[in-house]
Amino acid sequence: MERDEWTTRLERRARTRFGANSRRRVPKMSLVTYSLPPESFRTLSPEPRPRAGRPWDVAITIALLVLLPLLALGASYAGVLLAFASDACSGAACDTDLMNAGFWIAVVSPWVVLLIGVIVAIIRLVRHRLAFWVPLVAAVAMVAVWFVAAALVGAGVSAS
Repeated sequence: MERDEWTTRLERRARTRFGANSRRRVPKMSLVTYSLPPESFRTLSPEPRPRAGRPWDVAITIALLVLLPLLALGASYAGVLLAFASDACSGAACDTDLMNAGFWIAVVSPWVVLLIGVIVAIIRLVRHRLAFWVPLVAAVAMVAVWFVAAALVGAGVSAS
């Protein structure tokens, strides 16, 4: 098919699309370009600068993340000691299901809180956000969950 014949077909198609009286000139395909100059990609807002790393935050977060498993180990050990609360149930009827739930919450929950705390701290460090507070919140959460579990065990003992 010849180039002129192709152009006339495009012109006919343009007339049917834009109306029979339209005399719009259809550009030749060899003159059409799809590239844009680099200035057209720029926006009015400045490009976001990467956040500067805070070496003190990284150091404190890593130090606290190293100490956090020790706290989880201590909280789990204290949870195991909650099993001795059942000694008070020798003659009385205690709610063993409630005591059992409190015992397992006290033993397992520090490790779950540790895992969540480590994941959140690493994500925040990678994104260059303050992260030193995450292990501190995880430590407070471990202690709080242990006291809730101890309350459950205590409620099971006094259920008689």
